[in-house]
Amino acid sequence: MKVMKSRGATALALVALVGALGACGLPRSGPNKAEIFKGSVLKEGDAFIVTVNPRVTRATSVMAAYGFSSAFRNAGVVGSDTIAPGDVLSLTIFENVKDDPLLGNTGQRVSALTELQVDGQGYIFVPYAGKIKASGQTPDGLRQIITRKLDTQTPDPQVTVQRVAGDGSTVTLSGAVGAQGVYPIERATRTLSSMLARAGGVAIEPDIAIVRVTRGSHSGRVWLRDLYANPSLDIALRPGDIVTVEPDNRFFVALGATGTQSRVPFENQTLSALEAIAIVGGLNTATADPTGVFVFRNEPAEIANAVLGRKDLVGDQRMVYVLDLTAPTGMFEARDFLIRDGDTVYVTEAPYVQWNKTLSAITGATGTAESLSSVGSE
Repeated sequence: MKVMKSRGATALALVALVGALGACGLPRSGPNKAEIFKGSVLKEGDAFIVTVNPRVTRATSVMAAYGFSSAFRNAGVVGSDTIAPGDVLSLTIFENVKDDPLLGNTGQRVSALTELQVDGQGYIFVPYAGKIKASGQTPDGLRQIITRKLDTQTPDPQVTVQRVAGDGSTVTLSGAVGAQGVYPIERATRTLSSMLARAGGVAIEPDIAIVRVTRGSHSGRVWLRDLYANPSLDIALRPGDIVTVEPDNRFFVALGATGTQSRVPFENQTLSALEAIAIVGGLNTATADPTGVFVFRNEPAEIANAVLGRKDLVGDQRMVYVLDLTAPTGMFEARDFLIRDGDTVYVTEAPYVQWNKTLSAITGATGTAESLSSVGSE
């Protein structure tokens, strides 16, 4: 009689523990395939669930494309000798008189005026010639102006003008460049790529480098790789331009049965689903279901309509793209399907994982109940 009571108590304890497990649920990394499919619009959910195929891949193959507006592209190269406010000039004046030169001492035919800085309004001052507008002139044009002004006071003056420093025509380089600073626009640094080279190149991986140019109230940006591959993007610089090199800030989130669950930055301009899985350490071989790789995304209406073959959708749509890596072309589909900024890549657990967890929980519950029973019978 005592043995029967003991067995009854064990059974009751086991039922209670299994019931508790059913109520609380077993630990897992996220929803399973069935639960995700329940969220489909076909089952009164709010997400479109789409199996990835070549047509879907083509419709969704949109990558971040950057470039410069026509105002940037059509701006001609600045003349390397054009004088600007802030420039420093050097003047040499030769006079054809011996006894009483206009600018020099007696017997001194050659006079040198060095370190003449063009003021903020673009003017310089030359003795006996007065205040002269220098900005916008070339050294030769300024030479002719000064010669004409001095010609009325000294016979046949010979003038040379040299632009010593182009500090008035400068560009600021900042961000991930070799050497940040303010650089003059000179003959060898009149374009974007040559100025970047002058600053020591970029200090980050070229594949994720974005070059931004700010000119007044306007701004444009371009991938560094595209800048070197497409000569039309190598724009001419203007005084006051701000050039900033910054890393790509796009990311995706990896969750579920992957090697790592985290927020992951892009490593290239384009990133496929297969590459995204590889970046996070691949699928977890102990728990992952290769038939259940999902990409969650808010898709613009234009792309969503193209994917679904519709024309009536308006606004961003919740899309869930499904990849089955075990399908005959599954690996190819994952290789061609592009991941975009803000995507969530989720890999479900294999069904047997939950069975194992359930069996382990029941086994553990049975052991606990038997221990309680043995304690009660003592």
